[in-house]
Amino acid sequence: MRPEKPELLIRITKGKDGSAALSCTRADGSITWQKQNGQRGAVLPQHDLTHYVIESELGYRSGFYGVVADGWKISDFAAPWPRGAIPTEAREVELLVGFFDTERRSMDQWTSTQFNEHAVRYVSAGKHAGVITPPTLTDEQISRVRQARDALLSRWFEVIPGGALEIEFSRRPGP
Repeated sequence: MRPEKPELLIRITKGKDGSAALSCTRADGSITWQKQNGQRGAVLPQHDLTHYVIESELGYRSGFYGVVADGWKISDFAAPWPRGAIPTEAREVELLVGFFDTERRSMDQWTSTQFNEHAVRYVSAGKHAGVITPPTLTDEQISRVRQARDALLSRWFEVIPGGALEIEFSRRPGP
């Protein structure tokens, strides 16, 4: 018996010139993709893999990859915003990805208290005030995300220029 197709087959290709490319193939065979040139090629693959881990480990259904699985193009997440506002849950995921990216680059490890305080301050002080609820993470959730992210980033760093990393994404069943 064959397993069901994943909702998305995510492929990140490492360019020989330092660029990268992200492609997402939906279960119906349709594809959306983005070339990541220059500094974006060094930064975005790690960011995109952190999205995958947060959405998978924390069970988000409408984060970046969930919305892409539902038919959004990667280009829909940027000006001129052809689909309108980014869904609330995708904004929350983006906030968490940003925090985990910042923590990783600083080579520090925040406690759940620090994560949660950052979330409250960021949401209440910025454009997300009244739009999203600051997420609250436990130490166990943070540890799971870090471990899965670090393992996935290790796989990415082993990819040779011209090669690719492929991962399957499917949302957990809803409540």
